[in-house]
Amino acid sequence: MKNMISLSIALGLLASLAFVPGNEVKETLAVGSQAPLSASKMENIDGKKLSLQDIKQSNGLLVIFSCNTCPFVVGTGDKEGWEGRYNGISADCKAKNIGMVLVNSNEAKREKGDNLNDMKARAEEMGYTMAYVLDKNSDLANAFGATTTPHVFLFDKDLKLVYRGKIDENVDNAANVKEPYLKNALQNLVDGKIIDPQETKSMGCSIKRAG
Repeated sequence: MKNMISLSIALGLLASLAFVPGNEVKETLAVGSQAPLSASKMENIDGKKLSLQDIKQSNGLLVIFSCNTCPFVVGTGDKEGWEGRYNGISADCKAKNIGMVLVNSNEAKREKGDNLNDMKARAEEMGYTMAYVLDKNSDLANAFGATTTPHVFLFDKDLKLVYRGKIDENVDNAANVKEPYLKNALQNLVDGKIIDPQETKSMGCSIKRAG
């Protein structure tokens, strides 16, 4: 009887371990991995529902997890933030036939600056030239294991990850950038060259997940 009880307990524990919630935060996507949830639709600031597959172009896709409220994105005081570089990156992507999307996953701040209306206002103010989508319940961020705003993920034409991390090493001043990681990765991707480094440590505010 004791053995049967022990077996039942063990099976119960295994069953609980096997259950994985759909919105659980995964490990950060490894280079070489396929883009998850690539067919899932998210609402863009223009009202259209877009998926990563919709946005991808012939040479690949750039995904940047972003927001309206983080100083690393929008800047503060005499520090620029990375947002001012977004349109330049967008132009580079368009010239290289690489799709680009900003993703707002700050589910816990929908009433504090990161809802769809806030996103529309920010995009208009900054003249965004790329898609900017709302990631409901942080589903895409969780699937990517994205941790910060901004957090960069660059995929090739087959939606396999080739670079992840930060835009460059100088959030404060674009003019003083010495290591344009993303710019180099974009160029090497279209040239068919090895991307080095393939990973850098992302820097920014934590993504504000609900719960």
